[in-house]
Amino acid sequence: MTINNNVSLKAYNTFGIDAKAQSFCNITSINVLADVLKKHRQEALFILGGGSNMLLTKDIDALVLHINLRGIEVVRETQNTVIVKAMAGENWHNFVLWCLKHNYGGIENLSLIPGNIGTAPIQNIGAYGVELKDVFVSCEAMNIENQTIDSFTKEDCHFAYRESIFKQDLKGKYIITSVQIELTKNNHQLNTGYGAIQTELKNRRIETPTIQDISEAIIAIRQSKLPDPKKIGNCGSFFKNPIITLDSFLELESNFPDVPSYKVSDTHIKVPAGWLIEKAGFKGKRFNDHGVHSNQALVLVNYGNASGKEIFELAQLIQKTIKRLFDIKIETEVNII
Repeated sequence: MTINNNVSLKAYNTFGIDAKAQSFCNITSINVLADVLKKHRQEALFILGGGSNMLLTKDIDALVLHINLRGIEVVRETQNTVIVKAMAGENWHNFVLWCLKHNYGGIENLSLIPGNIGTAPIQNIGAYGVELKDVFVSCEAMNIENQTIDSFTKEDCHFAYRESIFKQDLKGKYIITSVQIELTKNNHQLNTGYGAIQTELKNRRIETPTIQDISEAIIAIRQSKLPDPKKIGNCGSFFKNPIITLDSFLELESNFPDVPSYKVSDTHIKVPAGWLIEKAGFKGKRFNDHGVHSNQALVLVNYGNASGKEIFELAQLIQKTIKRLFDIKIETEVNII
């Protein structure tokens, strides 16, 4: 167990913000994690995964624990399904590719989502009609207070749109160490409902797609819209798509007939936050060394040396403008630190 002091976190967050950690420890095993928690139980702790869903607006005056637990294994298998366990430090997209290599279906729509396995349940990650909860079986997590390992079922996690119990009642109380998901081995249920997927498959002249085809199509779509964090600092989608009442939507539609929408229930409609932000004139706007990406208005970017505070202030300006123009509140999907 090695603890270093005054460590730059620039390489550990996809926004590329050069915040400093008061102290830093790389966690490579369950035993090391338990040992660190036991010995430093009186200290302030900051749990760091892939760093893809946070905006650092200040230095971290705490012991940063970088969860770097690795390993993927099949834990149970039937003729048609398989349950795969992945450790929290595994990169999510690499895990998707591993599953595709073994012809395991169910998460191909979640290709190229940044971040690690351990943070996926916290956010209930999702894209193109699929969410983690659709395949989630359980996760194991260490109790920070007493270092026990507890198991959480799908029901225990209270999943909702980009929400879970780990963002609510159990926030700061557990560290997820592994996740188990159930995937199909054959007769895969493909989810191609999004028009962008259908268009991409048509462009590729694919009429009967495989799970690999779906993944490749989504990778192409995401790469065409989203900047590579290795080239331009970002966290992907910065805002959640707002869900509004049907009455509010009908009023919005009367003023903006071209507004896209997705039915959530008989009483609620989801509106793309990116459309609202673009309509408000922010798409492609640059402010000094930060701004809104030119291809996807949902993405805020750091062109090199922006501070987290500057990006946060831009996010607040966007939120206030959307509220003023459309009377809709948009919430951040990214954690503001």
